Order: sequence, then C-alpha cells, then structure tokens
Amino acid sequence: MDISSVGSISAAVSQAQTGDAVGIAVLKKAIDLQAQGALQLIESLPQPATNSPPNLGQGVNTFA
Repeated sequence: MDISSVGSISAAVSQAQTGDAVGIAVLKKAIDLQAQGALQLIESLPQPATNSPPNLGQGVNTFA
C-alpha cells in the first residue's frame, strides 16, 4: 500500500463532504424561499364571502 496516496484520498473525501454540505445548505435556502413565496400567495387570496346561516353544514343527514 502506498502511504503517500492516503493524504490525497483524505483531502478528496474532505472536499466532497464540504461540497455536499454547501449543496444541502443551498437546497435548504431554496426550500425556505419557496415556502415564503407560497405563504405570501396564500395570504394574498381574498377571503370567501359567506351569505349562509351559521348552522348550515353542521349536520349530516344519514337517512337514505
């Protein structure tokens, strides 16, 4: 076994782990931004106007 290659393998693994960590951080940030955008869209929807009595839809008729 060539001992001189152990250092380069260790460096390559370390770089791969760093790259993975950066990729995950970017993905989390993108997901957070999408969640904020979706929340803003949902909040911008108008509230539906209800003209029905408050007791409507409270019971289920199960008689057939």
